[in-house]
Amino acid sequence: MNPEMKLSEDRQKESEDKKKPFIIAHISDMHAGSQYFVPNLMDRAVIELNELKPNVVVSTGDLTNEGFKQEYLLAKSYLDKIQCENLLLVPGNHDARNVGYVHFEELFGSRQAICHRDGISIVGVDSSEPDLDYGTIGRHRYKWIAEQFSAPADLRIFLLHHHLLPIPGTGRERNMVYDAGDTLEVLQDCGVNLVLSGHKHVPYAWRLENIFAVNAGTVCTLRLRGKVRPCYNVIEIGDDEVTIWRKYPFHDADQIIKFNPSTVAFEKSAHPYRGPAA
Repeated sequence: MNPEMKLSEDRQKESEDKKKPFIIAHISDMHAGSQYFVPNLMDRAVIELNELKPNVVVSTGDLTNEGFKQEYLLAKSYLDKIQCENLLLVPGNHDARNVGYVHFEELFGSRQAICHRDGISIVGVDSSEPDLDYGTIGRHRYKWIAEQFSAPADLRIFLLHHHLLPIPGTGRERNMVYDAGDTLEVLQDCGVNLVLSGHKHVPYAWRLENIFAVNAGTVCTLRLRGKVRPCYNVIEIGDDEVTIWRKYPFHDADQIIKFNPSTVAFEKSAHPYRGPAA
């Protein structure tokens, strides 16, 4: 091949690669071992994720229902089928039951998650407390979080299981992050753009000052509220634009929110349990 033609093709390929959005798939609340766990939903989600070929897959906890070893092994059998080199996991309150966090560490490693690539920084922490439903980050972690986000980045994303802001349609609020106010202030100081969480099985999005907090539903169980359906989130990160979709295994997808990190302008869809906007 003519060297000039090869150079032209390489430049074209490089240009095309730059145009491709950075994709993050966000699954949560598998509850493997629960009576409400639906295996074919998780099988389908894995197939869809592998077809999507995301740059990163994140799971924000409750892999299991009671934290038992056999439940962890079941959850791992599905996660091992996901063909993504960047799989980030943090545990949830159900994973911490019955000293389940020791199985998490044995099978998946650290209960914290860190990924820095392509100008995107992702940092996750374990917000669970053994045998308790509420969550906490803790003052001892604030400095560590700030250190992880200190490197230059175009977009900063924080992962945890518990939500930092209440989710509409989820009943009385009793078990969010106890130190949510202090944690939000730390994240604001760090320049975090996006917070991803699970826990309540309802996909939703809030904007608080310059932070967007986006919750995922349950990917493969029938522990559902109202008209919410099993789903996971897909985050498309482009040039100063982030679009987040909720994807239903076997079915369609709809947009949760679209925002611009620089201007903080956004468009948000209706709450899923109320149906589509008029």
